[in-house]
Amino acid sequence: MTTTPVIDVDRLNLTYGDFHAVRDLSFQVRKGELYALLGTNGAGKTSTLETIEGHRVAASGTVRVFGRDPRDRGAVRPRMGIMLQESGFSPDLTVRESVRLVGRLTRRTDDVARVLDVVDLTRKAGTKVAQLSGGEKRRLDFATAVYGTPELIFLDEPTTGLDIQSRDALWDTVDALREAGSTIVLTTHYLEEAQQRADRIGLMHKGAFHREGTVRELTQTLPAEIRFSLPDPAPAPPLHAVRESDGSFLVETFGLQKDLHLLLGWAHDHAVELRELRAGPTRLDDVFRSIGSD
Repeated sequence: MTTTPVIDVDRLNLTYGDFHAVRDLSFQVRKGELYALLGTNGAGKTSTLETIEGHRVAASGTVRVFGRDPRDRGAVRPRMGIMLQESGFSPDLTVRESVRLVGRLTRRTDDVARVLDVVDLTRKAGTKVAQLSGGEKRRLDFATAVYGTPELIFLDEPTTGLDIQSRDALWDTVDALREAGSTIVLTTHYLEEAQQRADRIGLMHKGAFHREGTVRELTQTLPAEIRFSLPDPAPAPPLHAVRESDGSFLVETFGLQKDLHLLLGWAHDHAVELRELRAGPTRLDDVFRSIGSD
């Protein structure tokens, strides 16, 4: 079994004139994992992905995909599927013709009917792209990315414009692709999708990694929270708690289980009702909001 990463980025730098878009960025994506590359607006993730996909030349540093320069299109492109935010399909082509064309351009082989069935576009096979709804165009984007079951698939905002059923169907297909051995690189503004599905996350800010790791590793960098309200009058709570503007209390802790147990025991001993009690670990969106405050 090879240990060569599917994607290997080493000290990547990208510049636009005097603007340094990406600074000494290094990371790897391993075979079979779902890696989410997230970032604030202008963080450099799009430029990074365009370089990995072979569309942009680095100012310095190296990028390897399957151990090759991604600009070696003959070697790399047939093994790679890309779902862009906007595909730019010809409006005069039908759905079937669009999928078949992408297959020919990328030199991947598949059964067009099978792929259209996977993305629930069978009934639209003969419909021109111009006549598709926004959600149907998004499913067509996905169809062309997964045509031929590529070894590496880039999904850029894949569920934007999709209804709940279409989202669920898309992720079911992604799960099947991963079981077949495909590697997935995801960018999304729906942070709950990354939190639920990513094996690892690279969180970019100002051209570099703010943090990288598993969801657990990222969320553990911030304290968990316990929120509650007390009746009036009530004794002071046993933990350091900040009184919020609405009168509720906030406890931030890196020992959630221990402190919650202490609080519940105190409430029982003093016959105090903990109203609107909520407790839980930090979420990925909290980590995202913390960017710039570190």
